Amino acid sequence: MTIRLKPEIEALIERDVQRGPYRSADEFVEEAVRQLHDQEEWMAGHRAEIEASIEEGYAAAQRGELLSQDQLHAQLKQKKRAWRDRLIHFG
Repeated sequence: MTIRLKPEIEALIERDVQRGPYRSADEFVEEAVRQLHDQEEWMAGHRAEIEASIEEGYAAAQRGELLSQDQLHAQLKQKKRAWRDRLIHFG
């Protein structure tokens, strides 16, 4: 298989290969494709949940049930702390 990339994409790959754990552009691209595939599989398997969440959020917004910037930041900080705690306990 031959794949042609734009020069700017080739440059990004070269930079990542030079600074990362990848031994070659091929290795980098293989890992990138694997990760993208996993993401696409997850999205396909959770499509109904994702669509329901979007609809729920849209309906809440239509009702004026929006979070303030401060509320959003507080929720994100809380989720980040919980995520870090899980990493520490399972890492």
